[in-house]
Amino acid sequence: MRQKLSWRNLLLVGFTLFSMFFGAGNLIFPPFLGAEAGTLTWHAMRGFLLSAVGLPVLGVAAVAMAGGLDRLGRRVHPGFAFVFTLLIYLSIGPCLAIPRTASTSFEMAVLPYLGGLGTALGSRAQMIYSVVFFCIAMALAFRPDKLTDRLGKVLCPTLLILIAVIFTGCLIWPLGAYGAPAKEYADSAAVKGFLEGYQTMDTIAALNFGIIIALNIRAKGVQEDGAVVRETVKAGIIAGLLMAAVYVALAHIGAPAGAKMRYPGNGARILTFVADSLFGRAGMILLGMIFFIACLNTCVGLLSCCSEYFSTILPAVGYRFWVVVFAGVSLLISNAGLDRILQFSVPVLNAIYPVAIVLIALAFLNPLIKGWKRVYPCAILFTGVASVLYALEECSFLDKVLPWLLGRLFGNAVSGGAAAAGVRLEALLALLPGYEMGLGWILPAAAGCVLGVLLSLAGGREK
Repeated sequence: MRQKLSWRNLLLVGFTLFSMFFGAGNLIFPPFLGAEAGTLTWHAMRGFLLSAVGLPVLGVAAVAMAGGLDRLGRRVHPGFAFVFTLLIYLSIGPCLAIPRTASTSFEMAVLPYLGGLGTALGSRAQMIYSVVFFCIAMALAFRPDKLTDRLGKVLCPTLLILIAVIFTGCLIWPLGAYGAPAKEYADSAAVKGFLEGYQTMDTIAALNFGIIIALNIRAKGVQEDGAVVRETVKAGIIAGLLMAAVYVALAHIGAPAGAKMRYPGNGARILTFVADSLFGRAGMILLGMIFFIACLNTCVGLLSCCSEYFSTILPAVGYRFWVVVFAGVSLLISNAGLDRILQFSVPVLNAIYPVAIVLIALAFLNPLIKGWKRVYPCAILFTGVASVLYALEECSFLDKVLPWLLGRLFGNAVSGGAAAAGVRLEALLALLPGYEMGLGWILPAAAGCVLGVLLSLAGGREK
C-alpha cells in the first residue's frame, strides 16, 4: 500500500515548514514593498511571489528529489558538495541568521519598553533577553522530530492569528488610499519586486530545511524514500501558499501606510506605525509578539537543521551537543559582534545564492542532462566565479581592500596596479546583462551549461 500522510499531518508539516521559513525579514520586506510600490503594489507582488515563494518551494522539492543537499552537490563534485553545504549551513545558521533572530526580536519586542535606559543597562538587558530566548529555542530544538507538534500545532497558528488581527484592522479601519509608486517601481514594478523577494535568501534556507522536514515526515509513520519525497514536496507547496497569502496581506498593510508616512525607512517602522495607529499600546504588544514568535520559529528551525547536519559529520558528539554549541555561539555574536559578522556573512550569502539557484534549476533538468556529466561542474563554476566577483565588488574588496592589503605587503606600486586592475574588472562586470539588477550571473550560468554540453559531446554521453 502506498504510504502517505493524513491530511491533518500533512497540514501540520506544511505549517511547520512555513514557521521555519517565516522570520523577521519575511515580516519586513512585503510592507516596505507595498509602501514603495504604492498603486503598483500588485504588479510588484507578482515578481516578489515568484522569487520569495516560488524559488524556496522549488528548493525544497529539488533537495527532496535528489535525496539531500549533499547528494545534489555531489553531481558537481564531492569536494564542492562538502564545501558548499558547509558554507550554507554556517552562513544561514550561527554566522548570520540565528544571531539575527535574537537581536531583531529584542529590538522589536523588548527595546521599545525600556525607555531611556543607558547603553550599559540596555546591553545588559539584551544579554538577559538573549539567554532566555536561546534557552527556549534550545528546549524546542532538542527534539527535531517533534517540531510538527510544537511549531505546526501551536506557534504557527498563533502567528497567523496575530498577523490576521492587524490585517483585519486595516480592512475595518482603512488607513487610506495607496500612494504613488517610487521611481524604482514606476519603471519596472515586477522586476523590482522579484529582486526584493530574491533578497529574502529563503532559497538557501530551503536547501537546509529539507533534512528536518523529512525527519518529521518519517516520525509520522512514512518510511519509504519515495513517499517521503512526495510528502515533502506537498508540504513545501502548502508552506508556499501560506507564505503567499501572508505576503499579500502584509503588502496591503504597507501600501496605504507608505502614503501616510513621509519617509517609511523600512518595513519594521511601517508595521510599528500601523499597529500603533490601529490599536495603540495594545497594537505594539501585538506586534512584539508577532516578531518574537516569527524569530523564535526560525531560530528553532535553523538550530535543528544545522545541528542535524553537523551530527552526521561528527556523530560521536551527538545532535544536542551541536544545538548547545550553535546556540552559545549565536548568543555571543548577537550581543557582541553582529555588525561585524554581517560584513563577512552577507557577501558570502550573495556569492552562494546564485549558485544555489542554478543548482536547483539543474536538479529539475536532471532527467534531460544526467547523461551530460560536465554540465553540472561547468555551470556551477561559471556561476560561482561571476557571483563571487560581484560579492567582492559589493564589499569594495576589489578596488579598496585588496589594493590596501597588497600595498602593506609589497608596496605602493603593487597596490596601485591592483587598484587599476580592480577598476577594469568592475567595468567588465558592468557589461554583463542584468548587472544593475544583481542578475549578472545569469549569462555566465547559461554559458557554463552550453560549454558543459559541448564538452560532454566531445567526451561521449555517459549513463
